[in-house]
Amino acid sequence: MRVAFQGEAGAFSEAAAVQLLGGKITTVARPTFDATFRAIAEGAADALLVPVENSLAGSVVRVYDLLLESQLSIAAETILRIEHQLIGCPGGSLRELRSVASHPVALAQCERFFQSHPHLKRVAAEDTAGSVREVLARGDKAYAAIAGRRAAQEYGGVILAENIEDNPENFTRFVLLLPVDQAAKFAKRDARKMSIAMRLAHRPGSLLSALEPFAQHRINLMKIESRPIPGSPWIYQFFLDLEADSAAQFDAALTEVRKATSEVRILGLYAAANLAAAK
Repeated sequence: MRVAFQGEAGAFSEAAAVQLLGGKITTVARPTFDATFRAIAEGAADALLVPVENSLAGSVVRVYDLLLESQLSIAAETILRIEHQLIGCPGGSLRELRSVASHPVALAQCERFFQSHPHLKRVAAEDTAGSVREVLARGDKAYAAIAGRRAAQEYGGVILAENIEDNPENFTRFVLLLPVDQAAKFAKRDARKMSIAMRLAHRPGSLLSALEPFAQHRINLMKIESRPIPGSPWIYQFFLDLEADSAAQFDAALTEVRKATSEVRILGLYAAANLAAAK
């Protein structure tokens, strides 16, 4: 399977793809989320592996927007623990550093490290792994980057400081996206988690009416989030993650939910990832 991800070789997304699907897959690096979502249509990949939520930074909103625009379905999910490493050139040391580059989110998640080393200049980059590649290509021991271990291995960097993230409870949830017909074949017997998107009808109490059936059918509402709909000011799309014991519960609840909404789309039915396994 060829699996496209956003970023460069060594990125956290690539590590998540290998964690979920094994080392025999072929990973396909794409520069942006938009390019990643075009990969299947362009014949460059068979599936996508994209982040949807970080336990500290929140949802990856561009991915949700692109998922709605696509005809892809969530077939599986995996949770990756995010451990930030300070990576420099061989022979370098922490004492020699003057500048550290990484994605803005990674820089922000290592605030205590920078407070302890106030002389270091922070440089925002497009990608964690890409910043490591650029540091190694530069070959200057005064420069380093923050990324995962996989990036250090990919580009031959050395880890100057380990696990410098502020909060060890730092996890990112990734989903595997496939064309709908392929996702159905991928479905597992223990698929008890469903993601949906819905638009509410314009009448008082519509949100309550849309959510009540889930409680009545003993479905666990794990997440709810609203997003603006481009071109429709003050009208929102709601994204929900749900968990039930059986498909029959989902079917019964959704029949009632559709009466209280103007649109419901099932984004995927899949097996829930095990957070404990990621720790």
